[in-house]
Amino acid sequence: MTHNNLPVKIKALFPFPELRPAQKKSIEAGLFDRKNILVCTPTGSGKTQVAEFAMLNYFFENLGKTMYVVPLKALASEKFNDFKNKYEKIGLKVGMSIGDLDNEEPYLSNYDVIITTSEKLDSMIRHKLVWIHDVKLLIIDEIHLLNDSTRGPTLEMVITMLRKLIPKMQIIGLSATIGNPSDLADWLNAKLVLDNFRPCPLKEGIYFDGKLEFYD
Repeated sequence: MTHNNLPVKIKALFPFPELRPAQKKSIEAGLFDRKNILVCTPTGSGKTQVAEFAMLNYFFENLGKTMYVVPLKALASEKFNDFKNKYEKIGLKVGMSIGDLDNEEPYLSNYDVIITTSEKLDSMIRHKLVWIHDVKLLIIDEIHLLNDSTRGPTLEMVITMLRKLIPKMQIIGLSATIGNPSDLADWLNAKLVLDNFRPCPLKEGIYFDGKLEFYD
């Protein structure tokens, strides 16, 4: 599968000639057919790009809003600045909500993509915001944090509540480290995308006294 397999409007935004394995497999698994997908591949393998492809497709095809959930406020700010710099020029409106949990922030209804944390998304759902039903794509970065004792329950709850509120919503989960990917894919009713490709080899070694020695 080459760059030519991307939808025309998305292809025009990216200069690379070849998709990475995780991206190819995600498209084959139904990324543009609104199928739920769990992408479990190493860091740097192109997982975020998979999410961006889906996000852009929803924007270009006017399919609904995208909710992009990250675990940390700092990461939300990073994604917000990145997406805004890359896609504001094409008219994609990117918003961010990471503040006061009791603030309903009605202006968010004007955005195509909303970046937030699971705690803030929980607040949005509980406030019964009317526009929440316009969310048709849910992207969960670092979805392995479902297993985290402090943050996992909230993330699990918001996924469950949104699935009930918006039954046809597409879910894309991203992670480099999931111990039981098949079980999680089953719970999400998602296609599992696994791949070991790394753009740079990963080596382990020891640095001591000014010397770095790698294992064979």
